[in-house]
Amino acid sequence: MDNETLLRVILLTPLAAAVVSAFFFRRSRIVAPAISVTAAGVILVASLALLLGLDPANPSASATLPGFALGGFRELETIGLSIDGNGAAMLFAVTFVAFWIHVFSVGYMDDDKARGRFFAGLSVFMFSILGIILADNLFMTFIFWELVGFSSYMLIAHYYDTDYASMASKKAFIANRVGDLGFLVGIILCYAQYGTTNFAELEALVANGEMTFTSIGLLLMCGFLGKSAQFPLHVWLTDAMAGPTPVSALIHAATMVAAGVFFMVRIFFLLTPEVLTAMLWLCAGMAALGGLCALGQTDIKKSLAYSTLSHLGFMGAAIGLGLPEIALLHMGMHAFFKATLFLCSGSVIHACHHEQDMTKMGGLLKKMPLTAAAFVVAGLSICAFPWMAGWYSKDMILSGAYLQGNMPAFIALAVAALGTTLYIGRMFAMVFLGKAHGRGAEHAKESSPWMTLPLVVLGVIFSLGAGWFLAGTDGLSWLGGKMNALFPASATTVFSEGYHELHERLAEAGLVTPMFVLGVAILVVGLGLAVVFYRTSTGEDRLRERSPAIYKALEYRYMDTLYGWYISKVQQRFAMLVALFDMALINMLAVRGVVAGIPAVLGSVSRRFIQNGNGAVPVFWTAFGALVVAAALVSGVLS
Repeated sequence: MDNETLLRVILLTPLAAAVVSAFFFRRSRIVAPAISVTAAGVILVASLALLLGLDPANPSASATLPGFALGGFRELETIGLSIDGNGAAMLFAVTFVAFWIHVFSVGYMDDDKARGRFFAGLSVFMFSILGIILADNLFMTFIFWELVGFSSYMLIAHYYDTDYASMASKKAFIANRVGDLGFLVGIILCYAQYGTTNFAELEALVANGEMTFTSIGLLLMCGFLGKSAQFPLHVWLTDAMAGPTPVSALIHAATMVAAGVFFMVRIFFLLTPEVLTAMLWLCAGMAALGGLCALGQTDIKKSLAYSTLSHLGFMGAAIGLGLPEIALLHMGMHAFFKATLFLCSGSVIHACHHEQDMTKMGGLLKKMPLTAAAFVVAGLSICAFPWMAGWYSKDMILSGAYLQGNMPAFIALAVAALGTTLYIGRMFAMVFLGKAHGRGAEHAKESSPWMTLPLVVLGVIFSLGAGWFLAGTDGLSWLGGKMNALFPASATTVFSEGYHELHERLAEAGLVTPMFVLGVAILVVGLGLAVVFYRTSTGEDRLRERSPAIYKALEYRYMDTLYGWYISKVQQRFAMLVALFDMALINMLAVRGVVAGIPAVLGSVSRRFIQNGNGAVPVFWTAFGALVVAAALVSGVLS
């Protein structure tokens, strides 16, 4: 099968699965999951075939699908699909993680009455996110961008009969629309300035000397801020945990939120230094804030949500530092270990009868050894334990900030790295160590193979081994060299190119060993403090017990409070003024005055004629009106 056909198969397979499941098997507990999982498997195989089949000298492929005409606008007449080495790596990471999340969902959603609807929604989401990765222009990207927003709204609101899920889905939808408004304006300005929105054509224009504009870059960045939940549009992500845990793993760890990062890497050539600086400060600050705020959550999924905010901040900061390849690398590694952590939380929640409060857990190490092992591996990976997946990407971002002499960004990212080790150690101690503090934890047992197999594959194998694609040429791991030998250059280059370039720069500056020591020190200090502080859990959060003021400061949702004040005190009052203006001037004067006055005058005149007793008068006016209407219609057709 050629690359062009593979691209079409990858995009259309989940759409076909969604249509068949939604229209024919929505109420099925068996057929809809089978269709969705099979479709996820097909696109995984096709993505791997595409990755391995790219030409190392020119790692790209393209295809087209029929589109639609929109007046003289030709950007959508065909749906262009294109992929390069970076896109192929992203595509494989997304489809691989998504397949195992689909498998996990079979076990997790086993007792859910709306199982068929859930799996149909997963397929819609997969179609949408794959469209973002494969679209070859900004307008098609925006269409799939909005489909991702719709499908995430649908999946977050899966438990729509609960007020919290209903509110959370609306909040996510509205927050993303705010960012998408700026995104759309940026696309329109880009088309007006360059005459095209095709990525390849835009890059060629910029390479040939066309100016880039800060205004366009900032507007396009608005889409990233919404989709990747960065300040000030980050408020929706923690509430989005109201959806089923597999949704959190797929959408809010591996795919949807990472789509914003992938998009910014794709348009990196359009970003001016001013845009990169703004992105660096917003994202570095978010990385530090998210890492610390995770310590103020007792809900296991919300703690991981803040972790996601933090690591998306790492990715955005890497782009701001001018290291888009490292951002893409961390995005791929993050997909593996964060999806594993979310699935581990899902396994624990399922075993504890849907209890999410970590203070009511504990003592699960012996009861759920596979889940605990997967959590340890993924947790060490996100903490950048040497030679595990996260070490190759997260520590490289920290090193890049130091190499460029950007001390404020370096300090913020170091705080974020320390926060990561603290909340991972805290989470492990509260969930798996000590004694059980709730009835659910007391009766917990290991999850079914449907749920533990994805944990083993994603956690123990890929969170541990994904970085080994990079290790062979550095001599850091003999297994890395063996793995590199199994794959052609087109597959390994996209994972390792940016890493090796930055590693060489660090070696030239003599910073490899100092940065390694710093990373290990942060790891040891953070994990050590967390385990010592939380190892003797009493069923209450130790930080809340000992330092309630600090805990309250970390728990408090400042931006939610600010937005709530703005909506109630400013927006609502302004809306009332607009409504009064509409009723008093528009409705009363314009609509009821002028518009209603015209037929009133005509009616008065006609009544005078009618009142003269001549029956021919109303017939005359009726015929005259019909002739006027007919003449208008004929003139419109002829023109």
